[in-house]
Amino acid sequence: MLRRIYDWCIDAAHKPYALWILGAVAFAESSFFPVPPDVMLIPMSLARPQRAWFYALVCTAASVLGGILGYAIGALLYDSLGQWLINFYGLGGKVEAFRAGYAEYGAWIILLKGLTPIPYKLVTITSGFANYNIWLFVALSVIARGGRFFFVAILLNRYGEWIRVRIEQRLGLWVAIGVAALVGGFVIAFRML
Repeated sequence: MLRRIYDWCIDAAHKPYALWILGAVAFAESSFFPVPPDVMLIPMSLARPQRAWFYALVCTAASVLGGILGYAIGALLYDSLGQWLINFYGLGGKVEAFRAGYAEYGAWIILLKGLTPIPYKLVTITSGFANYNIWLFVALSVIARGGRFFFVAILLNRYGEWIRVRIEQRLGLWVAIGVAALVGGFVIAFRML
């Protein structure tokens, strides 16, 4: 099954709809979807390393736009939808401590959590809930998300073929590492909030 999904993502890189799917996943991940865009970004960049930069740009733009939606959820809909999403991830009792941290460390929180596998939607919703400066939030999101996606693009553009061979040799191991990083991100977010 993993091989079929991987092969589909590799093949999708050559289809016109691939960018739309990549953008949709990056957008949704920043506001409500639990799967990071790396699931599409990495295989697509491996299939077409010369386009890795463009894929990173699409991920960055869509992620920041999705982050603005997450911010709006936190600012406008926290009492209903925003609170439900935070509770869905089991972090309901931790939001106030996270919000209080914005008074002193808001910029660092956005930058650091935007670069890590910690679910970014938690940052976007809480930023809105804490009424963090929207323009500063957008600027920091561009830096953090762009830094993360362009770092992947640099690696895959430069070492794509070597990485692709290694991934294809041990696909199950790399997927397990990716899932562990995602779960680890949720655990870290739960403990840090």
